[in-house]
Amino acid sequence: QVQLVESGGGLVQAGGSLRLSCVGSGTIFSIDSMGWYRQAPGKQRELVAVVTRGGTTNYADFAKGRFTISRDNVKSTYLQMNSLKPEDTAVYYCNAVSYSRLNYWGQGTQVTVSS
Repeated sequence: QVQLVESGGGLVQAGGSLRLSCVGSGTIFSIDSMGWYRQAPGKQRELVAVVTRGGTTNYADFAKGRFTISRDNVKSTYLQMNSLKPEDTAVYYCNAVSYSRLNYWGQGTQVTVSS
């Protein structure tokens, strides 16, 4: 089993920045990719960005140029979010996918961007 704990969410004004962190524990050696998803009220959960163990990244179109995902070791990933917009308001979830394609989720962290 893998446990994921996010931190770094909060309230920020439009144009501001936040950095989300996610630290994993448990059988973390089994993890291939780690990433971030978000879910706004009344909407489906959507991909924000993902990074594989080899360092390959993939971003949603809305995140390109504003958000940066990084991974400094097997168990930690970060999401630097700049130029935040009110439409970025959502609960952000950390995700990890094992080599056997099992999905793990964190509890989520609220990001609120005021206009």
